[in-house]
Amino acid sequence: MKDLSRVVHPPEPNMDGFKSLSVPIYRASTIVFDDAQAYANRKYRGPDGYTYGLHGTPTTKALEEQLTALEGGTRTVIVPSGQAGITIVFLTVLLPGDHVLIPDTAYPPVRGFCENYLKPRGIHYTVYDPMIGAGVADLMQANTKLVWMESPGSTTMEFQDVPAIIAAAHAKGALVGADNTWATPLLFKPLMHGADFVMEALTKYVGGHSDILLGSISVRDVELHRALKATTRMIGIGVSPDDCALALRGMQTMGVRLAHMGKVSTEFAERLVGLSSVERVLHPALTSCPGHDYFKRDFVGASGVFSVVLKPAANAAVDAALDTLKTFSIGASWGGTRSLIVPMDIRPDRVAVPWKEDGLILRISVGLEDPADLWADLEVLFAHLNTAVDASDIAAE
Repeated sequence: MKDLSRVVHPPEPNMDGFKSLSVPIYRASTIVFDDAQAYANRKYRGPDGYTYGLHGTPTTKALEEQLTALEGGTRTVIVPSGQAGITIVFLTVLLPGDHVLIPDTAYPPVRGFCENYLKPRGIHYTVYDPMIGAGVADLMQANTKLVWMESPGSTTMEFQDVPAIIAAAHAKGALVGADNTWATPLLFKPLMHGADFVMEALTKYVGGHSDILLGSISVRDVELHRALKATTRMIGIGVSPDDCALALRGMQTMGVRLAHMGKVSTEFAERLVGLSSVERVLHPALTSCPGHDYFKRDFVGASGVFSVVLKPAANAAVDAALDTLKTFSIGASWGGTRSLIVPMDIRPDRVAVPWKEDGLILRISVGLEDPADLWADLEVLFAHLNTAVDASDIAAE
């Protein structure tokens, strides 16, 4: 072999005696075949085989198989984000003339996808009260093909009666999917309760370090997996094996991270109850949380995300209060090692059940910093908010 050939044909290394604890990162666009007949028969390898790098490498497959085992499913598809996971399910299940039900708690871009993409193409949708339970049957139409759930809503913490919704949907011939990102499969397994699809935004707790964008869709039915893979192939969806390797690494510490974050979030939620600036604390460990009984029945524990509904008089002081933060950061997403707070006004997004409180919501994501440092931040922040509310009360007297 000449030198110009040697520089593009690396030798196969001797793997005898080598075994690593980590999953290797296999990067590939082209997959090569042993002979011409193998190439000619590549289509018969099916969705579990290797045909082209876009459709997966051994690194991708390792992540898929680990998630499948955790979810209690049969197959998993990895996609570029949580939103991609949801839209791919919708695109796989729904055709013009069909109807889908989504909860009022759904990730806002899901509603945007339904309104701005599906609706103009003749696919109809209805937003339903997430707490309706078996009553979802009354909203189903002859053309309803999919009922989507997000339990809990990542801002309002409304826990749905998942088994009742699944039973009602299946009784009328619809498939059911669930966004399970808040809980992860460690705290709740929708497939084990009868859901057909479960989506995880791996960007959050699975990745765990705020540095990747990935999503997953797990199913119990192999035929649903084949349909999902057909959709991703047709629209050219693929993921980076490097990102999959980061997700595999992040997953190894997810159990201890979730346990710590859930413990701290519960402690903080209990301590915030009753402050003069606080209207409600939305955390599943509190009996006042919507769907608390469903949480206790179906979930193993809480994660690190919860919300605080402020009294309206605190709204004007929120920006200045947030600017005092030293350890918490202000930013969207959640589930990483860094603690986050974001102010939210969900009133414009609620259509099935109007949101009655006029106060802003502070969504809090507990990370891995020392809880004492985090609580010191919250004490200063809420002292500002309490002062604003107390001054408003005095002025009103």
